[in-house]
Amino acid sequence: MALPFRPGRADLHLVGRPSPEAAVPPELWGGIECTVNRVGDVWFDQIARSGHADRLDDLDRIAALGIRTLRYPLLWERVAPDGLERAAWRWSDERLGRLRELGIRPIVGLVHHGSGPAGTDLLDPGFAPGLAAFARAAAARYPWVEDWTPVNEPLTTARFAALYGHWYPHARSDRAFIRALVNQCTGVKLAMAAIRETIPEARLVQTEDLGKTWSTPRLAYQADFENERRWLTLDLLCGRVDRTHPLWSHLWWLGLKGEDLHHFVDDPCPPDVIGFNYYLTTERFLDDRLDHYPPDLRGGNGRDEYVDVEAVRVRREGIDGVGPLLREAWARYRRQLAITEAHLGCTREDQIRWLAEVWGEARAVRADGVDLRAVTVWSLLGAYDWHCLLTRCEDHYEPGVFDLRAPFPRPTALAALAAQLAAGQEPDHPLLADPGWWRRPERLLFPPWPPESGAAGAVAPAVATGRTMATAGPDGETRHRRGPGERGAAVAIAGRSAGRPGPGRERWRVRPPRQAQPLLIVGADEPLGRALVVACAARGIRATAVEVTAANGASLSATIDEHLPWAVIDARQRFGAAADGQRERGGRRAVEEVGLLAAACAEQSVTLVAMSSAHVFDGAKGTPYVESDPISPVGPRGHVHAAVEATVADLHPAPLIVRAGEALPSPDGGRHGLGEAPSVVAGGGEDPADLVSVAALPDLAEAMLDLLIDGESGVWHLAHPEPMGRDELVRAEGLVGDLAGEEPSSSLATVADEVGTHTPVSSALLGSERGWVMPSLARALDGIARSA
Repeated sequence: MALPFRPGRADLHLVGRPSPEAAVPPELWGGIECTVNRVGDVWFDQIARSGHADRLDDLDRIAALGIRTLRYPLLWERVAPDGLERAAWRWSDERLGRLRELGIRPIVGLVHHGSGPAGTDLLDPGFAPGLAAFARAAAARYPWVEDWTPVNEPLTTARFAALYGHWYPHARSDRAFIRALVNQCTGVKLAMAAIRETIPEARLVQTEDLGKTWSTPRLAYQADFENERRWLTLDLLCGRVDRTHPLWSHLWWLGLKGEDLHHFVDDPCPPDVIGFNYYLTTERFLDDRLDHYPPDLRGGNGRDEYVDVEAVRVRREGIDGVGPLLREAWARYRRQLAITEAHLGCTREDQIRWLAEVWGEARAVRADGVDLRAVTVWSLLGAYDWHCLLTRCEDHYEPGVFDLRAPFPRPTALAALAAQLAAGQEPDHPLLADPGWWRRPERLLFPPWPPESGAAGAVAPAVATGRTMATAGPDGETRHRRGPGERGAAVAIAGRSAGRPGPGRERWRVRPPRQAQPLLIVGADEPLGRALVVACAARGIRATAVEVTAANGASLSATIDEHLPWAVIDARQRFGAAADGQRERGGRRAVEEVGLLAAACAEQSVTLVAMSSAHVFDGAKGTPYVESDPISPVGPRGHVHAAVEATVADLHPAPLIVRAGEALPSPDGGRHGLGEAPSVVAGGGEDPADLVSVAALPDLAEAMLDLLIDGESGVWHLAHPEPMGRDELVRAEGLVGDLAGEEPSSSLATVADEVGTHTPVSSALLGSERGWVMPSLARALDGIARSA
């Protein structure tokens, strides 16, 4: 039975004829999210939060991927927070030295969304000369480093620090914004001059956000303005901002003087490589249909009120993608280009779909003659708290090429894809056959524009010039209200994309898409199976339900031949409420059936996921059990689960065996189906104060899919980090049915607050030595309450 699946846009799969140049792929570069930004008197340091500050061997892991060029931090705020005379170089000496040993070329960054050490900021006249002094010292210490990025994304940083006030110095005006931008660009110019005193051949790799703004017709003038302003960083450095520049009058109106701009024209500092950072939400849409949006999204410019949202969420055609934007940048600058950040904070399959799509677009523009040198897989170690634009410390982690929720950084599916690309191979993963969420109908959150398919499209008009672009209100300030959002919004608050490829030019992929293969789910009508079906539908993963019984075991190979799955998940219940004799027969049947399934999957080289539980432990250890602990099953359930594990491991070469916690109740009445919580002692009674490891079905399904896509095998323990008392679990189950129509935080939140108040007793709790990928129990209970 095929389960619900909504295919995306068919045009993504058109295969054209690439020119011969497309046979030479771009380089694959890497990058570590390294922002050190200031909010008030607090500095948020991604290098420290990721643990990279204390792990030199991260660089060996990166080298093992085949990456030979790495954007790497040598940040002013970290090296010299108390001035150059007290600079601490030891950490950078060790890291840059190791990169040199590994044969990795660093692109050294000096400021990454920061405002410098205490005592300076983006509006301080001393910022630029201070940065230049630091750059001079860095170049003298590392004269072998040739590629430098003194300031990452100056325009974006100026927005968040001086226009929207999210980061220090928390200004909120156009005048402060343009002053911060010019100050940073002056810093880039002075820093490169200082570096070239020691390294004459030093190259400037200047990064900036790449996007485009679309709009309804009424707001075309504002889209014009934003689509011109997005180039200001590069126009300044290239010496293009003179009296003929479209924004010249606007900049003078904001208070810039001739000396602020003329030195760029007279002595420009053009980038040797222009690096563009492209995110899913860098294409924006300005909409004056206010009734379609909640009030807190409304903003304006003093002339019109409108909302600024991600184009992917409202534009009927969706995003154009990075390819048209790169062609636009190439036509404007004719300098070497690179994609210097490609990352999506999302579920694993969409992370690899995003990187593969960007890679395909990069190859396409190279075939068109664009001098695009590389694609950078960004956030190699993941990132923290970009969901709130780094304005709060909430420990919201999004994995990257490596997942840090493990004793050591764990390679994800992105690592395998990155290694393929670095080796010059084609992207190859079963889930790449279907489009990401941004290419599927469910991407739309608001009534689309244009309202009807045949209506005129959203406009990104030809760039206007001079005074016609002025968007200030009567008080001389533009007014934009953009609250903290996700990372894409953070780097995107300006215009986004050129038109579709013209007639006669098809979008093409580097290779024809592989045949879409489903995921087979055994037990799709049981609680865990239903949760997996829901998760697959939301994530654009084709899923097919199949039944496995001893009677149809002989036909399993034929079933697999028919569906050609890339993986099989056995989500069936092992025990229900039954008499002891029935349970014993059911246990033998369960082991026999899983053996047939494991053998059939092994014969066809198909990945298998099998379920187990904490029942394989007797609780005598006194501390949580990890995956390598010897099993000690108690009672019929435990012995059956142990037999299932042994049978699967014996018949399949690399199964993924998930020992899951006891299920939290779900609004549909589902429970995990792996049996009740394990007894403390064989044959013993159940003390309500006993603690048990628990797992919410939606979270369990998501984690299982991520591990499966990552290619994990062996035994994994999946449970929320905090256990619950059995009495709390029973109360939670009763409360779920009473939650409909209530505020989603009250009752289950009370249960969450009480977690951990019991004195632990000898109980079979699940810990892990492999990774901690399940969310907190409080978050799980909140999710259950909201869905109820």
